[in-house]
Amino acid sequence: MNLKQIETFIAVADYLNFTKAAEELYVTQSSVSKLIKSLEDELDTQLFYRTPNIELTEVGKSIYKQCINIMNLMKSIPLEVENYHELNKGEINIGIPPLTGSSFFPEIIGEFNYKYPNIKIKLFEGGSKQIETRLEEGKLDIGIMVSNPSKSEIYDSIEFVRSPLLVVVNKNSVLANKNVISFDDLRNQKFVLFQEDFKLNDNIIERCKLEGFEPYIICKSSQKEFIAEMVAFGVGVAFLPEVTCMELKKENLIYIPLEEPSIYLNLSINWRKDRYLSHASREWINFAATKLSI
Repeated sequence: MNLKQIETFIAVADYLNFTKAAEELYVTQSSVSKLIKSLEDELDTQLFYRTPNIELTEVGKSIYKQCINIMNLMKSIPLEVENYHELNKGEINIGIPPLTGSSFFPEIIGEFNYKYPNIKIKLFEGGSKQIETRLEEGKLDIGIMVSNPSKSEIYDSIEFVRSPLLVVVNKNSVLANKNVISFDDLRNQKFVLFQEDFKLNDNIIERCKLEGFEPYIICKSSQKEFIAEMVAFGVGVAFLPEVTCMELKKENLIYIPLEEPSIYLNLSINWRKDRYLSHASREWINFAATKLSI
């Protein structure tokens, strides 16, 4: 087994498509097929089912995880060398949630880029669940996501915000005059929620169920502006962190606290304990922590 075979196997496993894997690797489809076949012959086992669709076999799924670890170890070698180049080059892959990322990070990234112009930053926007998955797969170096104490053995993290969720209602809503809103008050309301990959979504739905009802979810989005617009047009009610509500300038929206116990957005900077973290990534974490006054 060689690195070319491993790299090709990972690409096919990621796309479950020989053509797309070939495009990713800038080789021909026949080259990809031959490499996979040679790897299967060498291991004397089938790694993919090929009909009707391409799928990993159980052995393939097991080997995939090991191959990811091998490639991550290989990547750590040039990263180690990078430490001796005084941050005059490098790349950082960061996952940022679209719901709150714009509140904190454009200025931080801009100033970091000004200080270290030769370090390339690649951003991935997604909910905490997507970011966590990509961290586990080694596709991200750093993830900004909802704090999860149960993951403290896996991640090093720095929490930088704790913001309560507010209920966003139209000014003409029957709820508009309330000083505080309970989940029982929301029983007959239509909900505009986050996408499934946002952990806060789970918290909201769980609280509804504890109150004895299934929420009527009329639509979902990852964009705070879209969510606010839906409420502004009277489609339903929404939940947004207080830190996000402070940025929204809409006259026909009212933001009302939830009855205690409230739901909080706890955001943290996270990175894997068991993976090598480049000098550039460590510097970005320190830089961001300073700017966020953590």
